[in-house]
Amino acid sequence: MTGATHTTLVPQVPQDADAVLDGLDPEQREVATALHGPVCVLAGAGTGKTRAITHRIAYGVRAGILQPASVLAVTFTNRAAGEMRGRLRQLGAAGVQARTFHSAALRQLQYFWPKAVGGELPRILDRKAQTVADAAARCRVRLDRTELRDVTAEIEWAKVTQTVPADYPAAIAEAQRDAPRDPAEIGQIYSMYEQVKQERDTLDFEDVLLLTVGILQDRQDIAEQIRRQYQHFVVDEYQDVSPLQQRLLDLWLGDRDSLCVVGDASQTIYSFTGATPDYLLDFRTRHPHAAVVKLVRDYRSTPQVVHLANGILAQARGRAADHRLELVSQRGPGPEPVYTAYGDEPTEAEGTARRIRDLIASGVPAAEIAVLYRVNARSEIYEQALADAGVPYQLRGAERFFERQEVREAGAALRGAARFGANDRLLDDVVDLPSQVRAVLSTKGWTTEPPSGSGAVRDRWESLAALVRLAEDLARARPAATLTDLVAELDERAAAQHAPTVQGVTLASLHAAKGLEWDAVFLVGLTEGTLPITYARTDEQIEEERRLLYVGVTRARRHLSLSWSLSRSPGGRPHREPSRFLKGLRPGTVPSTAGRGSFAAGGAAAAARPGGTRPRRARGPVRCRVCGTTLTAAGEMKLMRCEDCPSEMDEALYGRLLDWRSRAARRLGQPDYCVFTEKTLMAIAEATPATDAELAVIPGVGIRKLNRFGSDVLAICAGQPCSDENVED
Repeated sequence: MTGATHTTLVPQVPQDADAVLDGLDPEQREVATALHGPVCVLAGAGTGKTRAITHRIAYGVRAGILQPASVLAVTFTNRAAGEMRGRLRQLGAAGVQARTFHSAALRQLQYFWPKAVGGELPRILDRKAQTVADAAARCRVRLDRTELRDVTAEIEWAKVTQTVPADYPAAIAEAQRDAPRDPAEIGQIYSMYEQVKQERDTLDFEDVLLLTVGILQDRQDIAEQIRRQYQHFVVDEYQDVSPLQQRLLDLWLGDRDSLCVVGDASQTIYSFTGATPDYLLDFRTRHPHAAVVKLVRDYRSTPQVVHLANGILAQARGRAADHRLELVSQRGPGPEPVYTAYGDEPTEAEGTARRIRDLIASGVPAAEIAVLYRVNARSEIYEQALADAGVPYQLRGAERFFERQEVREAGAALRGAARFGANDRLLDDVVDLPSQVRAVLSTKGWTTEPPSGSGAVRDRWESLAALVRLAEDLARARPAATLTDLVAELDERAAAQHAPTVQGVTLASLHAAKGLEWDAVFLVGLTEGTLPITYARTDEQIEEERRLLYVGVTRARRHLSLSWSLSRSPGGRPHREPSRFLKGLRPGTVPSTAGRGSFAAGGAAAAARPGGTRPRRARGPVRCRVCGTTLTAAGEMKLMRCEDCPSEMDEALYGRLLDWRSRAARRLGQPDYCVFTEKTLMAIAEATPATDAELAVIPGVGIRKLNRFGSDVLAICAGQPCSDENVED
């Protein structure tokens, strides 16, 4: 900052070993002083695990029990390894090696290669995509950019799970993994890829681990030399270890047990890369005499945030859920999490941007705010909403929307179609803007239905689908809009997001947010089909999606907002349901395992009357007529049921009511909701009233609207033609 002087306070190095333990809580101190034998630290989110293990290493070094050069601490990211080294230096334990698995293995491979193999170590590929493309070409398989990325990811998964090419088809079937192409074809490309690397004398990053494992298995003398060097091991984020990494760790250890592992099975969210929590959960089986310490004091989040996080895991199922940790907040109270249902996605993004602007105005720094979503394709709508609100932002873990390759290609195609549209056969007989955009983008991979599975193909489709939705929104706002207008809109949006955003709000996927934290977190798009994602089908996949939500919630220190939209676009049918993971947690809902399909205590007050499906208004507390839960949200009270309880709504009738409402509102020159809200129309479509009396008791109708619109509504419910002649000006 210009004109300002900042003094960074560097913590004093502790004077002795005992001083290293100062400030640790009882459980952290137990970790720090457990220096002998195997130790398993089960550390919940925000419980100070890095503090505990770095103080453990420093205490051992300062007490003379551990020699700095004999300790190897491994983790999964360069950022985490760098943070660990910095803390160890501050604690007076410089000289301890803190590295990623790949970095540690590469260092050993470079040193021992001349002795074990001879000659120079082959060149390490920075990126393997081109080699995979060459291998596919030799197999006479043509891969586009997205397929190339997906096949490359499959090869990486196969190698870290120690799957050879011939076994790949059987391995993915056993893992219930969706392959981007025919498994036998991928196995063939994988085999050819290994051959091409050998011909070119190159290695990839997975080879670094594989070859280190091979040398340690085959050369006992080299293995013993490494074991003499490193006598004490610490592994952070142990729930993310892959079979290949575990094999390397076993070889480093030999028959010793001087090992400390730290992890949380409830934060396993990378199983698609080969990570598994099984090694963490089986640690006591492999090491029966291991000391186990649980860290559950949460220093990051308020009691309100921690309560929600615990609630998410309380409904979990499976092996990881059986070992969940119940966090206990150590902070003062804060605001309750905010749950918000929006009518559509643009409204959700705009509402989120407004709330962020208010938070910044109240003193929360923009850099301490994050918007987290399940898929990167959601970023564009939040980029635009924040830009419109004048809020700076920065993207993490993904390219900016308008910088993505598929978006640039689509923009070029749309620009060409706008320039030569009159002579473009593709656009013959296509009149409206959305149809023109669909026609152009169909040449770039867009289809009416999304592709199955995950990966780059799905991400590409989501990006193109976002452009289609933008065209639909533009046409709705400006019916006469052309392709030229859309291109201009795209250019304006792209230009608006290039402003400096170093101190901006963070936009990130839930996966990219792992290991980070903010004062305020907005979890958006929490609908069925997005979280859990549509291609999560097995119980294990569903539970990993639940853990993603848990990770998102535990990123927040104080402010937490959870939101979803009932429809994709303005005026769309509100058919979406909030994520099943919120049942029993947000106000007015019960867990999916309790009370479903039957009346709970007090439900008789909301019972349906004979001859109809619509319950009468209850006096006193309003209860859901399906599960009996007390309703507090205005929209749910109109429906007389929880939004996620089974609906008896006549979809066709609801569509006719929406069309009629639009016509009525247009004649009156008012917004649609001034005629009837969507919740009231849903209630009418569920009740299908036949008389004025039956219509009048529906919440949101009332005498005034009954007199004004009653005859039209009853005619529509009866399936009769409706003239709008009784709509007053």
